[in-house]
Amino acid sequence: MRISNNITYSDFMRNLSTNASKVQTTLNQISSMKEVSKSSDNPLLVSKIMDLNVSLSKNETYSNTIADSISWTKAQDATLDSVSTSMLRIRSLIQSSANATAGSDELKANQSEIEQEISGIVESLNTNFDGRYLFSGTNTTTAPFEVIKDNDAIVGIKYNGTSQDLPREIASGVSVNLMADGSRLMNETGTATDPENLSTYFNDLLSALRSDDKDALSGDLLAAHDTYANNIVNVRAQIGTLYNRLEAAADRNETENLNLTETLSNKQDVDVAEKYMEYQNQMTAYQATLAMGTKIMQMTILDYIN
Repeated sequence: MRISNNITYSDFMRNLSTNASKVQTTLNQISSMKEVSKSSDNPLLVSKIMDLNVSLSKNETYSNTIADSISWTKAQDATLDSVSTSMLRIRSLIQSSANATAGSDELKANQSEIEQEISGIVESLNTNFDGRYLFSGTNTTTAPFEVIKDNDAIVGIKYNGTSQDLPREIASGVSVNLMADGSRLMNETGTATDPENLSTYFNDLLSALRSDDKDALSGDLLAAHDTYANNIVNVRAQIGTLYNRLEAAADRNETENLNLTETLSNKQDVDVAEKYMEYQNQMTAYQATLAMGTKIMQMTILDYIN
């Protein structure tokens, strides 16, 4: 079969175009350090890269949520540590006031200090973290606790928050509830019409101090104090358990982020040494095609006349 010049030239131009395209593609990969620059280069690979980028973005969001939640629980723990210290001081003052040798002046001094400790407890529980109150439930913009006074005398405290915690998603399909329900600290055991909580306890305590009721101070009030102090410790322990879970979640999140980043790099980033060798081979083929083209194009009709 006779091969015409047109066929020869067409094959040459097609091969030249193919080799030039390969060289250009490899140059683009080396210069961008990416395997693909547009979806048409490799649709399946681009789809996988996009999925990995979405996963990394979600993972970063979870990481920020976990970090914020850890900071939240740390702030709560510090707050309840302060409250526990105040409750311990109040217990010491109750024991001092229940002493039979305690006079009226000592009782008044103890009463005044206990009132200051109660005010300090309320101030601690009203701690604001990053523009949000720690123990106000879902109503994070309103101070959760306030001191109730009657003619400048403290008669209790009041909770103004909600009874819900704050849900946070820390991984795909995994959520935790940040402790925010400050009503737990009130430890309500009574009813709506006959409440019995931290507020009524403080009221009974101060009333006993004002009336010099040493029997109540050394008996029911001291026992009740331990109940409310232990409740605060229990709430703090629950927060500590959540903190440990969040720390473990942070470790898993970091590991997952490293794995996703490595997988993305393997699919998206080029191996410079490998690509350079590929480029050298392609340039050799391209130059060989050019060299052959110069010989083909030098042929004229005289080459066929013998």
